[in-house]
Amino acid sequence: MTKPLILLLYCPDRKGLVAAIANFLFEHNANILHAAQHQDNDLSLFFMRVEFALDDEVDRSILRASFASLASSYQMTWQLEEQERPPAVALFVSQYLHCLNDLLYRHSSGELNCTIPLIISNHEDARPLANFHGIPFHRIEVNKECKQEAEQQQMALLAEHSVDLVVLARYMQVLSPDFCARYPRRIINVHHSFLPAFTGARPYHAAFARGVKLIGSSSHYVTEVLDDGPIIEQDVMRISHEDQLPDLIQKGRDLERLVLSRAVRWHLEHRILSYANKTVIFN
Repeated sequence: MTKPLILLLYCPDRKGLVAAIANFLFEHNANILHAAQHQDNDLSLFFMRVEFALDDEVDRSILRASFASLASSYQMTWQLEEQERPPAVALFVSQYLHCLNDLLYRHSSGELNCTIPLIISNHEDARPLANFHGIPFHRIEVNKECKQEAEQQQMALLAEHSVDLVVLARYMQVLSPDFCARYPRRIINVHHSFLPAFTGARPYHAAFARGVKLIGSSSHYVTEVLDDGPIIEQDVMRISHEDQLPDLIQKGRDLERLVLSRAVRWHLEHRILSYANKTVIFN
């Protein structure tokens, strides 16, 4: 047996879907290792994630072509992931390094199954951290006058390293629609509030001014609409009247690390299905 394959799909809900998928895998001599499903009753949609193993002699191209025929008959949106190589992840960061540091530690400890071929920043602050982990660091200045040129440099580097996923680890720049379009559902951002509350810049300041009793953080896929992409993970922490703005920022950073690392890990493990600006996260 080779490394397990992962099938992710969603389609209009109907009877017989689980049986059809299970029978297909049985006919191709697959061994199902784990299966999970979900129904969205409001939209009448069916979701499924199947992890399975194949004998080495099974032709993957024939398997894909056969499943494409089945998927067409059930109007499935699907992806079949073969984990032959770890995905390549590019980390973007500005001056706040807590999320970057957390991801690099988790990667070095084996928690994140990926390679990190480069770190890109519009500041120099992260260079010592990148050097410590032996990861090439690229500083690309970004301002109103050179934003388009900067993004061209960034996208050239991503193409050069065959990057599969871009992670904005507190990268304090808004990506252009063109950049977002090149990596649909392959850019993950962390926002330091419980979306959809307090979007945009300085959310801790806005939360403090509003007198909230809970602060939160959200990880989401990036779209061309600021802070409006499908939410992957969120977490909250209770605060009180005694907490001042610096306390909110300090406590919030713990949440930011957690929700971003979870989102990245779930994406790398192919546990996320995105639809209708929402997500299904399979355990």
